[in-house]
Amino acid sequence: MFTPKMLARIVGVAALTALPLMGLSQVEDTANGALEARSRLPLEDLRSFAKVFEQIRQGYVNEVDDSTLLEYAIKGMLQGLDPHSAYLDSRSFDDLQANTTGEFAGLGIEVGIEDDYITIVSPMDGTPAARADLRAGDVILRLAGKSMRGVSLDEAVEKMRGPVGSEVTLTIGRKGHKEPFDVTLKRDKVRVYSVRSEFLEEGYGYMRISQFQLDTGGDLMRAMKKLNEEGELKGLVIDLRNNPGGVLQSSVEVVDAFLEEGLVVYTEGRNESANLRYSASPGDVTKGAPLVVLINGGSASAAEIVAGALQDHRRAVVMGTDSFGKGSVQTVIPINDERAIKLTTALYFTPKGRSIQAQGIKPDITVERATVTRMDGRERTTEADLAGHLGNGNGGSESGSEDRKRAKSKRDDWYSRDNQVFEALNVLKGLNLYVHRAPVKNEISTDKAAEGQVARIRAEDL
Repeated sequence: MFTPKMLARIVGVAALTALPLMGLSQVEDTANGALEARSRLPLEDLRSFAKVFEQIRQGYVNEVDDSTLLEYAIKGMLQGLDPHSAYLDSRSFDDLQANTTGEFAGLGIEVGIEDDYITIVSPMDGTPAARADLRAGDVILRLAGKSMRGVSLDEAVEKMRGPVGSEVTLTIGRKGHKEPFDVTLKRDKVRVYSVRSEFLEEGYGYMRISQFQLDTGGDLMRAMKKLNEEGELKGLVIDLRNNPGGVLQSSVEVVDAFLEEGLVVYTEGRNESANLRYSASPGDVTKGAPLVVLINGGSASAAEIVAGALQDHRRAVVMGTDSFGKGSVQTVIPINDERAIKLTTALYFTPKGRSIQAQGIKPDITVERATVTRMDGRERTTEADLAGHLGNGNGGSESGSEDRKRAKSKRDDWYSRDNQVFEALNVLKGLNLYVHRAPVKNEISTDKAAEGQVARIRAEDL
C-alpha cells in the first residue's frame, strides 16, 4: 500500500516528474469541477460507453465484476494518450519505488538471457548472491524447483524478489562442474547504486550512470571524491548509454556538478504550475577538466537532459549515436490510498530551447558501437628491450617498464572491449592537450653549444 505522502517523492525510471504532486483534496476539487462542467460533456459518447459496458457485463464469455471493468476503462483512457501515461496499481507502485530508490528485497543478482536461460551477469557486492559465491556466467536452471528455460527477464526478476528473510533455492549450472547444484539464499534488502567510477588510465576517469535515482546526485559526488583522491583528473568520460532516465531533480544535480552557472532545463505545460526552470549553482567538481558524454539509442529522458545541457553549454563533447527522444514529463497523481495515475503534464527543453521529443540528442561526434580487430597485434621489440641498452638521461620510465606495460594492457582492453569508450578517451586526450598545453620556449636556439651538437648529429645522420 502507498500513500500520497510516499508518492510525493517517487517517480518512474523511464519517466520524469518535475511538478508538485496533487494531493487528494486537489483531486476531489478537480472532480467537482468536472461535475460542474458536465453540461459540456459529450453525452452521446457517454451513452455509447454505457452501452458497451453493459454488453460486456451481460454477454462476455466470463463474468467480470464492475470494478474490474471500470479499472480496465481507466487503463484504456491513459494508454490511449501516449506511451508514458499509465495507471498504477499497488504492484506497479512497488516496481516504481524499487527502480527510483534503488532499494528492493531480493538476492542481489544482475541477470540476462543467454541460450534461452537466465544467466548471471554479476552478483552485487555485499548481497546474498555474493555471500553464496554465485558467479558471473552461472546459469539459473531452476528456481524453487521450476524450470527457468524460456522465462522472461521481468518474470525472473519478479520470482527472485520477495520479503526480507524469505528463502529461495536456485539450481545452478556452472562451467567446469559436471552436475548442476542447488544454492539456497535468504532474501535481504539490496541497494543498487546508480553510479560507478574508475580510471581508464592515469589522469583520465570513467563514470557510468545507469539510471537517475533519488540519490544519484549524492552517488556522483561520492564517486568524484574517490576519483580525486586517487590522482589528478585530466578528463572524464560520463557514460549514459542505455540509461532510461528517472528522477528529474537528480539529472539537474548531475549537470550542476559540472557547471559554474546557467540554465540546466525548463519545462512547459498547459497549467502554470508546469512551467519550471532549473539552474546551476557555482562549483565544478572537475575544476574545468574536459568531459565526454557517451549516449546511444537507449539514453532517454533524464539522461537526455544531462547530455543536452552539457552540450548546449559547450561543457562536454557528446559522442555515440542518437538518443531515444523522450522529452516529456510525467506527474504521479494519487487517486486513493492504493491507486494512482502517471500523467504526462509537460515537455522539457534544453537550455537553448531544444525539445528532444521524438528527435533525441544528436552527438557532436558519431561513433557506432563496433567490434575492433587490430591489423597487427604482435608485440614489437624496442630499444628498451635490448640487453645492455643505455638509460634515458631525462629520467622517467622506459617503454619496457612494468608500469607502462600495465597501462598499455588496460588501454588495449578498452580498445577490444568497448570501442566507444576508447574513442572517448582519445578525444579527452586531445582536448586536454589543446586546452592546457602552453607554448614551449625553444631553449636550443639560445644555446650555441647545443646548436653545434644538433648540427653534428644531423650531419652524421646524412
